[in-house]
Amino acid sequence: MEKNDYNPDVLNCIANLSNDEVFTPPQLVNEMLDLLPESLFSNPEARFLDPFTKSGVFLREIVKRLDIGLSSVIPDRKERILHILHHQVFGIALTELTSLLARRSVYCSKYADSDHSIARFSSHEGNILYKSMQHIWQNGHCKYCGASKEVYDRGDAAETYAYNFIHTNNPENFFNNMTFDVIIGNPPYQMNDGGGTGSSAMPLYHKFVEQAMKLKPKYLSMIIPARWYAGGKGLDEFRNTMLSDRHFKHLVDYFDSTECFPGVDLSGGVCYFLWDKDYQDDCIITSKRGKNITTLKRPLLEDGNDSFVRFNEAIGIWRKVKEQGFESFISDVSARKPFGDFEEISDIQRNNSVKIYAYPHDGFVLRNQISQNTSWVDKYKVYIAKAYGERGEFPYLVLGKPFFGDKNTCCTETYLVFGPYSDKKTAENVISYIKTRFFRFFVLFKKNTQNAARGVYQFVPLQDFSEPWTDEKLYKKYKLTDDEIAFIESMIRPME
Repeated sequence: MEKNDYNPDVLNCIANLSNDEVFTPPQLVNEMLDLLPESLFSNPEARFLDPFTKSGVFLREIVKRLDIGLSSVIPDRKERILHILHHQVFGIALTELTSLLARRSVYCSKYADSDHSIARFSSHEGNILYKSMQHIWQNGHCKYCGASKEVYDRGDAAETYAYNFIHTNNPENFFNNMTFDVIIGNPPYQMNDGGGTGSSAMPLYHKFVEQAMKLKPKYLSMIIPARWYAGGKGLDEFRNTMLSDRHFKHLVDYFDSTECFPGVDLSGGVCYFLWDKDYQDDCIITSKRGKNITTLKRPLLEDGNDSFVRFNEAIGIWRKVKEQGFESFISDVSARKPFGDFEEISDIQRNNSVKIYAYPHDGFVLRNQISQNTSWVDKYKVYIAKAYGERGEFPYLVLGKPFFGDKNTCCTETYLVFGPYSDKKTAENVISYIKTRFFRFFVLFKKNTQNAARGVYQFVPLQDFSEPWTDEKLYKKYKLTDDEIAFIESMIRPME
């Protein structure tokens, strides 16, 4: 191709509004559409809905496929395009701006009834709807999406992010009880609820999945953050429902979100799925990590688990561990704030004071300031940071370095406590175990963000700490193959 002949797709060039509302590249849209039966695109009765359209790329790519698939059914191309746009593709926009952008992508005009529209509807909207809506406040939060009244109770001139599709109990009313063969798209991911951003923001994507299910489509496909596998605020019920649903036919997992969305770093990665009303079987799991792509048909939920094991190569390792009788290391891990809250930390050691590990500086507190687990103070223990983040580093370290906790010490909520232990040697043996790649590999099963709270240790098997541990001893104990060892060591780097 000559340099001057290059004609980039404008929808590949649009910058994302934010990490909350991420535009979907056309290539990724087509990967998702490839999971659908090809026969849908030669069916003049099939109906498609994107209920959270932004750029209109899903609808545009569907129209392109229908245009080809229906060429023998409706030979006249003008008639075919009119049929497709009037009777087969439908959208609900996220904002007024995205409604205009989506119509421009699909109808070639931001107004569906204008002279420039290739479909000429009788209304501005056509089949891509948008209505300015308000949150319905109850006890300081929106009863539909949970948004904070303090943050989002704005004037009429400001965007409220009261997304149309989830701000109703009756989503079927948008298109007069119309049924859809396919609901597909990329919903908003989260909303800042006044408590921070990133992993501390309130997730929204599950509400769109649940609302779409109410419309009873034949097929449902969405791309969403992968944090729901093992964590996320308020996602326990959603996770349980998803993992127990045998209608999920295919799940494609990206460990690194930038492989899907260049320049958008979503901690924990992203996934897209195909839910099929008529399918009831194990799910085809495709795991993508750079050039490493594996596919395995397996249950979304392994026996005895309550979260999803995302690595196909890890399934055999996990099953070998369970076969030996699994007891979780989580029993040795404290909850957050293991010694309670501390209002005052001194730099000066006084009588009856205890050394406290704190961020950014260690110090001393009086014993009567310790409100929880006071019996642990005079025992041996192990400390580790409750958060550890790494960006662009591979293989992963996963956790910060553990350190020995002597008697007469405590910590703030910056750290978790392992133990306590009756003797120093046991604590040192625990540290040897934490430093193994094997230990941190099992932490990675549930650690989707920088947060390393107690729950991420659920899949780590408990050991006999009368002896120190090395990776070699652990590989031998669990009879791991060379390929399984190589996979662990490809994912986790040594901890010096």
